[in-house]
Amino acid sequence: MHSMSNLRAPLLALCLFFVPTLGQAHPHVFIDASLRAVVDADGMFKGLEVQWAYDDFYSLLIFADLELDSDGDGRLRPDEVKRLEGFDLQWVDGYEGDSYASLNGRPVALGAPQSRGTRVEGGRIITTHFRPANAPAAGLQIKAYDPTFYTAYELAGQVEVDGPCTARIEAADLDAAYTKLEELLYATPESEATDYYPEVGESFADTVMLSCAP
Repeated sequence: MHSMSNLRAPLLALCLFFVPTLGQAHPHVFIDASLRAVVDADGMFKGLEVQWAYDDFYSLLIFADLELDSDGDGRLRPDEVKRLEGFDLQWVDGYEGDSYASLNGRPVALGAPQSRGTRVEGGRIITTHFRPANAPAAGLQIKAYDPTFYTAYELAGQVEVDGPCTARIEAADLDAAYTKLEELLYATPESEATDYYPEVGESFADTVMLSCAP
């Protein structure tokens, strides 16, 4: 598993090299993602709990947008935290929630998000939601990524499993991912760069694989 700093440093270097194209292509939001897969006694995957810890700068932007934290100390009153509840669950049609599950190469549907709380720690917004599902858990693969790479997700710690299975994380091949990004940027006419978000997010995503005892 790679660290957030390991992801950011090469992106900053690319940003200097591919200006202005990469200004649109590199991540604008960084999120530490924590995952917990729920598996029942029969080995069925029943859903995924997802925690998003937003980076400091994006959290600050949300505070400003919602007119929170007027004293700028990074700490919110209980009523302000309540106003944050569900701010990132207003999903437009077609948005998949940046969480993906598959089994034998076929997508496994994740249901609509159910909020499980919001808090602020060290000036960072941390939200939790649950996505219900129903599929065999053995062999299931889970990834957290934004296809357009506008948001960069980093798995934080080990993935938890609530049930009779274990999770293994296969780290993304970052060298291959950066090479793919560079190739796409080189091939993009400058006239199209402003609104260009190459769909390379999955290339930067670690893969979570579930194994279950027979």
